[in-house]
Amino acid sequence: MNLIEDKTFQKIDFQADSIEIAEYEICKFEYCNFEGIRLNGIKFIECNFVDCNLSLAKIENTMFQDCTFCNCKMLGLQFSTANLFNISFSFSDCILDHCSFSGLKLNKIKFTACRMHEVDFEGTELKEAVLDNCDLQRANFYQTNLEKADFTTAYNFQMDPDLNRVAGAKFALQSLPSLLTKYKLRIS
Repeated sequence: MNLIEDKTFQKIDFQADSIEIAEYEICKFEYCNFEGIRLNGIKFIECNFVDCNLSLAKIENTMFQDCTFCNCKMLGLQFSTANLFNISFSFSDCILDHCSFSGLKLNKIKFTACRMHEVDFEGTELKEAVLDNCDLQRANFYQTNLEKADFTTAYNFQMDPDLNRVAGAKFALQSLPSLLTKYKLRIS
């Protein structure tokens, strides 16, 4: 597998120009289109993705180590099929609707100002994760480890504390109804 280091890729439509299956280290992808393409087996290490479209990309056995995604559109990605060895990334100002992080260990991950409608976190380990100013409408939290996670500025989420591990997690007072939905209480 070829090694591609410290290279910037700008305004490339990988639907038209296929991406080389290689190991990309310390590379930057700006305004690139990966929509619906196969990234299977590619290794991204310490790479930055800025203003890219990765919606519906196939990421089976794709490696993401210390990658950052900023202002990216990433609809329907199945992160649970990626290479799990040292998987680590952060997201800022991204659209992550319909993505699956099911079963992953993502301790201390940071999501900042992301739209995350119908994201699947079933069985995910999110200890000490930060979900800063994230829209979690219809996100699935089931048997999720959220110990010491920070939800203080997250919104539009609902979760059952009895079905998730929430010890030490931080929530804003106004999100209390989201945690008590199953009890059908009237809180004013």
